[in-house]
Amino acid sequence: MKRIIIDQQIRHGKPVIEGTRITVEEVLGMLAGGMTYDEIQEEYGLIKEDILAVLRYIASLIRGEEVYQLNKK
Repeated sequence: MKRIIIDQQIRHGKPVIEGTRITVEEVLGMLAGGMTYDEIQEEYGLIKEDILAVLRYIASLIRGEEVYQLNKK
């Protein structure tokens, strides 16, 4: 996936935005916490395409997820 890399030498292999040490998890947390794209870009030096790459990466993980209903007893 463009812009998102996984390298065991960077942040213990967590997915990060290429050229940074900022993890996908951190950006997702920023968005969930209410930060805007502009705030993230200003505070962390990212560009809009970096943030969108995080969302595409997460979407690709969820796309392959299967959900099963548990039987209630």
